[in-house]
Formats: sequence, C-alpha cells, structure tokens
Amino acid sequence: MSLSDLRSLGRTGVRVSPLALGAMNFGARGKTTHEESIALIHRALDAGVNIIDTADTYSRGESEIIVGKALRGRREDVVLASKFHNAVDDDLTHRGNSRRWITRAVEDSLRRLDTDHLDLYQVHRPESVTDVEETVGTLDGLVRAGKIRYYGTSVFSPGELIETQWAADRRKLNRSASEQVPYSLLVRGIERETLPIARRYGLGVLTYGPLAAGWLSGAYRIGATQPPSFRADLIPGRFDVAAPGNADKLAAADALAVLAEKAGLSLVQLAVGFVLAHPDVSATIIGPRTVEHLDAYLAAAEVVLDEDLLDAVDEIVAPGTVFHERDTGAIPAALADPALRRTVR
Repeated sequence: MSLSDLRSLGRTGVRVSPLALGAMNFGARGKTTHEESIALIHRALDAGVNIIDTADTYSRGESEIIVGKALRGRREDVVLASKFHNAVDDDLTHRGNSRRWITRAVEDSLRRLDTDHLDLYQVHRPESVTDVEETVGTLDGLVRAGKIRYYGTSVFSPGELIETQWAADRRKLNRSASEQVPYSLLVRGIERETLPIARRYGLGVLTYGPLAAGWLSGAYRIGATQPPSFRADLIPGRFDVAAPGNADKLAAADALAVLAEKAGLSLVQLAVGFVLAHPDVSATIIGPRTVEHLDAYLAAAEVVLDEDLLDAVDEIVAPGTVFHERDTGAIPAALADPALRRTVR
C-alpha cells in the first residue's frame, strides 16, 4: 500500500489518499505555532496526502487560518474538508445545526481558509433540537450555490445516518456523501452497523483516532508508568491506566503491542494497517503534532497486514468491540440526559 493508491470517497467519484491530515492539533490546542503547523502540512502534501480535515471549532478558528495559509498556491491539489456545529466562541447562538448558524458558519470558514469553496462540509455532531430536514436543506442549498461540493456527517448513529439519507430523498435534495467516525484496534463499534450502512448508501468513510487517542502509541503497557497525555484533563479518567474500568482496554493494548513485536512491526504500523485494511474505509485521519509523529504515520501507511495477522487481532479484540461508550465519539443524548428517560410527575 502507498499514499499514491488513492481510494474512492464513497460514490462521489472523488479520489483521496489513504491518510487524511487532521488539523485539530494546529494552533493553540496542540501548542503548535503557525510555522510548525504549515511545515507539517507541506511535508504531508509533498508525501502524497491530498485531503485535509479541519473544523471551525479547532483552536476557535485558528486551525482554519493556518490551513488557509498553508494552501496558498496549492489549494486546487487538495480535497479540503471542514466542519460546523460545535462552539466557536462563548456566544451560545454561535453553534448548532440550524439554517441561521450554518449560513454564517460556512462564510466564516471560507474566509478563514481563504478559499471560495469547501470540497466537503461536515455536520460535526447530530442535534436533536434542529429538524434534520432543515440541516439537509441548508447544506443542499450550499451545494447548489457552489460554496461546498459535498456535505457529510460526523459521529451520527446508524439511525441518524439513515434518517439523513431519507430526509434528502423525501425532498429530492443532494444526499449526504460521507460519515466521519472513530475507528481503531480498540474502538470497533462501527463494524456492527455504521460501516454496513455506509456501504448500503454509498457513503465515504473518514475514520479518525487510529491510535485510539494514544492508547496504541506503544506507551500503554501493563506495568508501565502512566503515560503523559495533553487530553487527560479533557476527559477525566479516560487515560488512567490504574482505573478498574480501563483494565480490559490496557490488557488489549498490551497484547496488541506484543502481537506487533512478533510480526516485526511497530504498534503504530499495526494500528494504521488495521484501519486501512477495511474495504469500507476511504481514509483515516491522522493528527500529528510533530514531524516525527507524521513520519511514523507515513511509514505505517505502507504496511499491508496479512489474513493471519488480522485473524490474530480479532482474537485479542473481537469485531464490534467498544470498551467505553465515550470512545465512540459522543454519548447519545438518550443516555446522557436523564430527562429523556424519566417521566416527571
């Protein structure tokens, strides 16, 4: 496998590299300067990466500004994707999936990215308070206006994915073209329904988190000291190797590391190779903060895993396994909000 082996983004006809460059760590969030981030972007593009994924919420717009700077003179060679929905500042009206917000958010993203169109504009998360037909109708209008080429979703449940397709069909609108979702050796829930649905409706699948937020970096081993993580404060307990709830996950990470060593691979190579081995994955999004991180990902993209090794992976982490609900990208509102499951008398 190589970065020149382009894959189809669903049924769009767009061809993308197996690695997509994620821009979440560019700017304040990842503590990277504009110069460092731009250098990483150029290095990735020079290596054959042709798709970049960012969002208006990443470092509150700074990531988009950095990507826009980096793409000057190279914009037409890149499939440029961004997202809306999450908060971009402290104003509670500056977020969501409504027509009012989307029409402003896309203009803000285009300005920061210094471009006249986005190749892919994604709904960062579903939203129960906004009618899906309003969201789909607004995005269809942006396609017809030439501001975006395609639209997609991110971390939608199987039911929400189907509802989005049906809403477009009912109104004879452009359908959603893609879904972005976490997928790794330790987060395999999408194998149950999401990937089969994507295949049924011809959705491109952009996965993220091939290293399971660092759990597959090689640092999470039984008996090792607690690895540092800049994400640890964001989700308390998620990265605590001593927490009882992480025991099975730690055991799996350790066993996978042993498996990789026996196969003569790094754990990063095993992790990236596993994700790219799935025929329904269009590309996996990587989020390097350093040149060393990027080079490790680029090398991993060259690895092809054989059937015996993939079978051995399944013995350690069974298909469809999810160790923690939070690893799926979002806890459904029906589980998180007590008001949705209790009748108050």
